[in-house]
Amino acid sequence: MAIDLPEPVAVYIAAENRGDPELLEQCFADDAVVRDEGKTIQGLAAIKRWKAETRKKYRHTVEPLALARKDGKTIVTNRLTGNFPGSPIDLRFIFVLDGDKIASLEIRP
Repeated sequence: MAIDLPEPVAVYIAAENRGDPELLEQCFADDAVVRDEGKTIQGLAAIKRWKAETRKKYRHTVEPLALARKDGKTIVTNRLTGNFPGSPIDLRFIFVLDGDKIASLEIRP
């Protein structure tokens, strides 16, 4: 079953799976914030560095499983498969969108 993801989320997932941090410019706002693994990453340049580092470290792929919307947030449950203990795992990616850009992303179990 294909999931109809909002365009910036679909671009983000494509960037993840291609390992292409340059695609992030198309989907994140310049002042976007990401929260992942207890860290807060702010700004497009820092987000691109974070994504390149996590890709190199985990060599993961992302498969969207479900989409929900709640309180102005787009919540995508994804299966991550890669080079990390417990792989594969399901994580929730909680997006706040501002028009056609991601304003924030929080990744949770």
